[in-house]
Order: sequence, then structure tokens, then C-alpha cells
Amino acid sequence: MKVYEFQAKDILKKYGVCVPRGKVISHRDDAAEIFREIGGNRCVVKAQALTGGRGKGGGIQFAATPEETRKHAASMLGARLITHQTNQTGVEIKYVLIEEAVSIKSELYLAITIDRSLKTPMLIASAEGGVEIEEVAKKSPDKIIKEPVDIFFGIHPFQIRRIASQLRLSGTLHAKLNTLITSLFRAFVNNDCSLLEINPLAVTARSELCALDTKMDIDDNAFYRHPEFGEMSQRQDVSPVEALAKKHKLSYISLDGNVGCLVNGAGLAMATMDIIKLHGGEPANFLDVGGDASLEQVTQAFKIILSDARVKAILINIFGGIMKCDVIASGIIQAIKEVGIHIPLVVRLEGTNVDIAKKILANSGLSIIPANNMKEAAGLVVEASK
Repeated sequence: MKVYEFQAKDILKKYGVCVPRGKVISHRDDAAEIFREIGGNRCVVKAQALTGGRGKGGGIQFAATPEETRKHAASMLGARLITHQTNQTGVEIKYVLIEEAVSIKSELYLAITIDRSLKTPMLIASAEGGVEIEEVAKKSPDKIIKEPVDIFFGIHPFQIRRIASQLRLSGTLHAKLNTLITSLFRAFVNNDCSLLEINPLAVTARSELCALDTKMDIDDNAFYRHPEFGEMSQRQDVSPVEALAKKHKLSYISLDGNVGCLVNGAGLAMATMDIIKLHGGEPANFLDVGGDASLEQVTQAFKIILSDARVKAILINIFGGIMKCDVIASGIIQAIKEVGIHIPLVVRLEGTNVDIAKKILANSGLSIIPANNMKEAAGLVVEASK
């Protein structure tokens, strides 16, 4: 789960990390009052969106008066933010964060993520903060500092000394960096993060290390340990279909094609999308019902695919191991009876109880196109989608 900037900062504040004073709003009329509460001569109005490049897309504006703050907030709320990381329709801005403007001496980069090759958390730092770190890594890889972190003992003092030296931080700033990194690692582990990024990390005029912008990704698989994230997840920018899929524990991602896919197993789902593209089609979704889906999950998965108006044909590709093919067949029939179907349906089944499943479908009276293998199924569904 990707969390909004204001949510990530609320978490970091609990660990003693310095963040600018501010407040999130969802109504423009609250903006002027927030400016007065913060005090000072300037504030920053920041669109809350789960995408990078907000500044270039007009999602970050400075204001010097309450009225100017309200004006910027009004122009953002309800509008769609388009950046290099979004499509042409952009993302809707539902929240705006209003923060004090911090006087900055320099900008750094600091992050903790998972290095899957080393199977350990990795601390990444750079003196080139405030810019796209991917570009820095590409053009000047020597400016990227990487330190593996021991998951049990945390980062060692000698590693922090090495980072501080390369970031040219000394004296009190060295000590503050030590405290900051220790706090960030605690936040990373305690909240089951896969990414915790501060960019930029500002060295302020008062010699503080302040997190001006924060990204945080939390592992969905750890939610059972975090009931406090329930309210946070409700504020995520998730479509009703994605919310329904999550409710029924289905792995679903909407894509731009017109061939709906219902598959069991992530590997088979990926292979199914590949073979559809190989035959000249475009998958409309990734939908993995899992290896032991129930009749209800199969029915809901079918409804989710049919709810997409772009879908012109559906391919059901099931290899029945733990999940039996006859359960899938029953789910298909139940879903069609509940919501109906007006587009071609291609079904390829193999594995446990496949003969029973084929009889169930054959006797259903439904217009179903059977396929004996993946290649045949892909060819049939692509042709049907046209």
C-alpha cells in the first residue's frame, strides 16, 4: 500500500523525525485558517497524490497570504494532476497538505528499501537531494551511497560515520543524522515498509534535518499486524472494483486492453497475458483468483471482469491443482446467471476434476467456447475480441 505524504509524515512524527508543521485539508475553505494557524510569512500548498513529479505538474505552490493559500487549494482540489508518472487523464486530487515554508541550506536524499538480491534492507543516501534519484543513479552512480542494514542489529555506527562523511555533515549534524537514521530504521521495521524515502531531506537554516517530502510503501501482507492502518487504507485512491477485489482477496490490476482474464496463479496469469499479446491481443486486466479459490471468489472475479465496459471477450484459463475445475465451472455458471453475459467467453480448463467441469459447462446451455490448450485459447479469444 502506497500512503499519502501527509500519512507518512504523521507516522514519522511518532518516531521523532522532524517534519514541517502543517495540516491536510479536503475543502478549500479551510485553507486560509490553516495558513494563520501555521504562522510565518509563507506556506507550501501540496497536492496529495500517489505519484512523483508533482512540482512539474503544478501540484506544489507557494503562498504568502491566507487568500493566496485558499486560491491554490481551490485550484487543486477536485482537479486532475498529470505528471510523467501518470497517464493522460492524471489522478484526482482529493487532499491538499498545507505546510510551513522551511528555509533550506541544502538538500539531501535518504531512503531505506529492500535489496532483494542481498535479502536485506538497504540504506541509500546522496548529497543530490530534491531531484529524481533515478537520473542521478544513471548519470552519476558514484554519488549514490548504499549501505546494507542488518535486520536484527540495525545500522552500525561506522556506517553512519561513512555516510555523514560523504554527505559532508559534521558536528551536531552528524549526531542528528545518527538519530534520524536510527529512527527511520525503527519506523521502517515496525510498520513493515518496503520503501521509506525522504527526498528532499533538508538541512535547514537552523541546522536541523527536516523531511520535506516523504514516500512510504507498506507491505499489504502485514496488515494483520496493523489494525491502525484500517482508516489509512480507506483514504487510498482505490477504484470501487479494486476495493471489491481486495475485499474478496483477489489479486486484480486493471489494464488498458479489451481481453478479460480470469486465471489461477500469478505465474499462469502472467503467461496468459503474454500469450494474448503474442496473438495480437491486449489483456484488460491481471486477475489471479489464487490456488484455492472458493465458489464465491470465482463468482466475484467474474463480476469484476464483466464490470469493465472495455472488455470485448473473456478468457478463463485454469489449471486445477488444489482448486478444482468443477468449482470454477460452477462459479462461471453462477456468475452468468446473476449478471448475464453479452460477450464471447473462452474457457480452457486442465487438472483436477476437469472432465466433470467440462460436462457441467456443456450441460449449462450457455454459449461457451471451449479450448484444449493455451495457444488455442489465446487465438480464439483474440479473434472473438475483434
